[in-house]
Amino acid sequence: MKKSFIITIALFLALATVQARPGQDGKSGNGETVKEMKSGRIPLHKLEGNNVSEMAKNNFNTDFPNVSDLHWKRNGTFDEASFIKAGKQMTAFYDYEGNLVGSTRAAKLSELPEAAQNEIKTRYKGYKIGPVIFFKDNESNATDMILYGVQFDDADTWLVELRKGAEGIVVQVLKDGEVSYFTRL
Repeated sequence: MKKSFIITIALFLALATVQARPGQDGKSGNGETVKEMKSGRIPLHKLEGNNVSEMAKNNFNTDFPNVSDLHWKRNGTFDEASFIKAGKQMTAFYDYEGNLVGSTRAAKLSELPEAAQNEIKTRYKGYKIGPVIFFKDNESNATDMILYGVQFDDADTWLVELRKGAEGIVVQVLKDGEVSYFTRL
């Protein structure tokens, strides 16, 4: 009797362990990939079809009144609105529910915190400083952003392109001046 009880418990634990493991396709039972489970990131929703969401367009009109040269496109993960506001070229990104994730605009190296400017010039000596992009996060939306093909946490941030010969990288600069490697170009 005791032996059969122990065998039953062992089989139950073995079955529970097998069901909790990701399958061969790298997905868990809830559809997350192993990489997403490890990173703690919420998988981004892919947008269906080719037409920009009417909800995104409506929300854009509230988020960014009085713009010019407005153009929309769907990139698979976000609906993107490119436009000019106060003389600056910007792009706004909307998620699968039509809510603003954040916006980007061209920036200047001089906008970065002084400590970050100095660190970039010192640590990446010999690199040519290329375009600088500022990402303004919509803090009321927890959806992560993707730029340069990399998903990153919600935060206002600068992305700085650096080139040395054929090599190109992007570094991320946070508001507190922290500089970190972001991706390779």
